[in-house]
Amino acid sequence: MKVKTILVSQPEPKIENSPYFDLQEKQKVKVDFRPFIHVEGVSAKEIRQQKIDLTKFTAIILTSRNSVDHFFRVAEEMRFKVPDTLKYFCQSEAVAYYLQKYVVYRKRKIYVGKRNFADLIPLVKKYKDETFLLPTTDKVKPVIPETLNDLKVNWTQATFYKTVISDLSDLANVYYDILVFFSPSGIESLFHNFPDFKQNDTRIAVFGNTTVQAVKEKGLRVDIAAPTPETPSMTMALQKYIDAVNKGK
Repeated sequence: MKVKTILVSQPEPKIENSPYFDLQEKQKVKVDFRPFIHVEGVSAKEIRQQKIDLTKFTAIILTSRNSVDHFFRVAEEMRFKVPDTLKYFCQSEAVAYYLQKYVVYRKRKIYVGKRNFADLIPLVKKYKDETFLLPTTDKVKPVIPETLNDLKVNWTQATFYKTVISDLSDLANVYYDILVFFSPSGIESLFHNFPDFKQNDTRIAVFGNTTVQAVKEKGLRVDIAAPTPETPSMTMALQKYIDAVNKGK
């Protein structure tokens, strides 16, 4: 069956040169974006209930843009002036670059990993005498606390924001040829909103092994998977699939 419509379970990209827009134009398909989950901040009061005192930390570990936004939001709510001496350990260059929204980059001590949390290990080891704060979502990947515990550093995890299922009731009678998922939470949202969901002819595209597993646990079929050596991105995987089915190959 040919592909005409795709629903990506994420917010619409803000950049004009997103590969999704190129895919849409090149393949003449309709690509819609709708976050199946969204993030809500935890109040300063709830942070205090977690026994978090921001003055006690000399370093902060930032794993995403959300962690950056919500750390500075909470600091403002608590009227805490973030000291110039605070050390920032950013999981990736993208997170470090985003940090410039809040601090003067050249005047801060910022340490940057390549992409994955494991890339931060040598940097954290080098500064193991610091007192680290890890502001996270309520659904943090287990590998992160496990890694920090193994390093035997002084660190504290605190929930600064939560992952919440979005209301998708307006999509009840809308059909898409392909649904695209990037996390198990997206699959959870699908069945929360539509408990009787049947895949039938809908193709499901997934990114990452944990998402593949979540799809299979729900008895669904994975039609398109990324990353692979041949298709390291979701758009490349979609491109390859659409090339095959729309041209009858």
